[in-house]
Amino acid sequence: QVQLVESGGGLVQPGGSTRLSCAASGSIFSAYAMGWYRQGPGEQRELVVGITSGGSSYYVDSVKGRFTVSKDLAKNTMYLQMNSLKPEDTAVYYCAADPLGLDIKRRADYGSWGQGTQVTVSA
Repeated sequence: QVQLVESGGGLVQPGGSTRLSCAASGSIFSAYAMGWYRQGPGEQRELVVGITSGGSSYYVDSVKGRFTVSKDLAKNTMYLQMNSLKPEDTAVYYCAADPLGLDIKRRADYGSWGQGTQVTVSA
């Protein structure tokens, strides 16, 4: 099973930026679809962005134009650049890996998950 470790986040002021990283245990990004999910207090875990092995991406409407996903294959690391942050972006953010990539919006297909990293947007 793929091991994923998130880092980054922390406390950010509204309107600020931060970048999350997701380090994978092997060279999976050329074969796996990947996703960033988040879970706010008292909420269900939701997809933020999914990206195929070929680089096609899907963003949830609430983050379009503010968040950007990228991958560094040489470093086995995926990033989530988060700009213009809002208090409603406060959540634990998880990265996940999908070995098939048939539907990057389908949560059940993501078989490997990181432990999550907290992002708090507050003044």
